Amino acid sequence: MACTTILVGKDASYDGSTIIARNEDSANGEFNPKRFVVVKPDEQPREYRSVISHLTIDLPDDPLQYTAVPNADLKEGIWGEAGVNEANVAMSATETLTTNERVLGADPFVEYRAARGREGDSDYEPAVPGGIGEEDFLTIVLPYVTTAREGVQRLGDLLKEYGTYEMNGVAFSDADEIWWMETVGGHHWIAKRVPDEAYVTMPNQLGIDEFDLDDALGEQENHMCSEDLVEFIERNHLDLAVESTSPFNPRDAFGSHSDSDHVYNTPRAWVMQRFLNPYDEMWDGPEADHRPDSDDIPWARQPERKVTIEDVKYVLSSHYQGTPFDPYGHLGDEHTRHMYRPIGINRQSQLAVMQIRPYRPQSDRAIQWIAYGSNPFNTLVPFYPNVNETPKYLEDTTTRVTSENFYWENRIIAALCDAAFAETSNAIERYQEKTGAMGHRLIAATDEQVARLGGADEAAAALADAELEAANADGDVEPMDPEDIIDATRNDEVRDILAAANQTMADQLKTETDQLLDTVLYTVSMKMKNGFNRSDN
Repeated sequence: MACTTILVGKDASYDGSTIIARNEDSANGEFNPKRFVVVKPDEQPREYRSVISHLTIDLPDDPLQYTAVPNADLKEGIWGEAGVNEANVAMSATETLTTNERVLGADPFVEYRAARGREGDSDYEPAVPGGIGEEDFLTIVLPYVTTAREGVQRLGDLLKEYGTYEMNGVAFSDADEIWWMETVGGHHWIAKRVPDEAYVTMPNQLGIDEFDLDDALGEQENHMCSEDLVEFIERNHLDLAVESTSPFNPRDAFGSHSDSDHVYNTPRAWVMQRFLNPYDEMWDGPEADHRPDSDDIPWARQPERKVTIEDVKYVLSSHYQGTPFDPYGHLGDEHTRHMYRPIGINRQSQLAVMQIRPYRPQSDRAIQWIAYGSNPFNTLVPFYPNVNETPKYLEDTTTRVTSENFYWENRIIAALCDAAFAETSNAIERYQEKTGAMGHRLIAATDEQVARLGGADEAAAALADAELEAANADGDVEPMDPEDIIDATRNDEVRDILAAANQTMADQLKTETDQLLDTVLYTVSMKMKNGFNRSDN
């Protein structure tokens, strides 16, 4: 799948949260309607069957509740994509990555092979299941982990056992850590902890550019990997460093530097970092430190100021505003305006921004911000994931086009606005600002309402403060036990408050989205080529 990811460490974010965010983009020529759902433990399969790879996996019998953003049409499987579980662990899966022939020759993908011949004949060959992939990852990992590190380890174990048929980039986060995991060939993988003070930009390209193998195979403070990775690298001559003392560079060893990367991938990393670090270096012109086609754009960078939710939405909606590469702009020419693949593209399915707030009690610590459809024309709004059900406006997406659900309404608006970008841009900006402000107000009001419960919530808040103190390594307080975290998120009174807040957000969102549709439909209708100034009245 064609996607774009940004990860924001807790010291780089505006409020001390860990933030992981990703656009889920469908393949060229496809559009995948999405739903926002809660999966309860009794709804989680105990025997999981993959549609694409025809693989059957037995799952543990003690899943946690979690959210997901699955396909409305399940003909190709669930594709859960993004969610938060009861332990306040978030997962985004997956950013499709690139690799090279040396890696695939050494560790081929595990692809499904259909049966050949007729069963009973001497030349009959039975079907062979494939590995696991984006269709499966969230469903078979997120319900069974209580920390981000555990997420990496569980997925790593599954990759070792079953392999994968594609290159994947997967993000895990909890209140203290973000981990980015990249698959390498069919069975191998690496994972790196995002520096607290940094953000990470990921287009569809293997991204980690420096990796400490000793740490990964030792203390695992900031790195993890397959247990045989060093032997795999040496046996297949994958390390391309000229100097033996140079840090190991996975991007060189496992990734690609193709001509198509310079059109499809590197420009996206360039434009995101250009926005978040505008003064650190020269981004434009012949003397630029990094150009859109540069292969050495850093994986992680410290921002020039703290990164907000709105910044995340802006970069993941980017179409190269202010550059000659903007398809809606007036700089450059027809060639440059369509030279690079935009981040905010027509075939966006959904955007999930998962924020884990260390200063809040476990019961309402997590927020899953959601947008559907093409990002330049949609809005990003917050929903609490630790609830028993999600609003129908976001859950009941069908394969039938209708303005009665959020996905299709956004798709209709985007198609109308694209044809009249200049005339509708003000309406879009007002809509995004108004709904975004509504979201922040709702979060503040809901947090206050939860705090007024008192008693158990005060105890949870105290534990949250203690955990934050422990995370900052300034005291002797032990981090909160995962079981206590889960118990806190199962507080029925709090869940009722959060569900009511979600419904209020959905109701207000529908009112504003309906109004926007009315506005842009009128604007575009007035520009129809068969219009005529003379009226019959």
